[in-house]
Amino acid sequence: MGKVNDRGTKKWTSIMMPEHTKLLEEMWKQQDYRERPMLNDHQIEDINIALQLALKDDLTVEIEYFKNHYYHKTKGKLLSVDVLSQYIQINNDCIPLPNITGAWID
Repeated sequence: MGKVNDRGTKKWTSIMMPEHTKLLEEMWKQQDYRERPMLNDHQIEDINIALQLALKDDLTVEIEYFKNHYYHKTKGKLLSVDVLSQYIQINNDCIPLPNITGAWID
């Protein structure tokens, strides 16, 4: 028997109303969403140590953070850490401290 190339619900989008197509696209996008991880005390301490060393010794640091349902990474020199406002600044990016899921000295 021959192989059938069935694209599922995507094959029906050409005959749907634009509103329905948009809702389906949003649904497909949401299927890839990740949940924000809960860090334990040890992980938080490791992140704090890496940030302190990077700031004190002007080292390159790689930051993994969670934003808009996805993980992102950035690498560079840590410009500042604002504990009061809960933000760090790296490469012209301001990242909220609670969103950071990992930090490694390069």
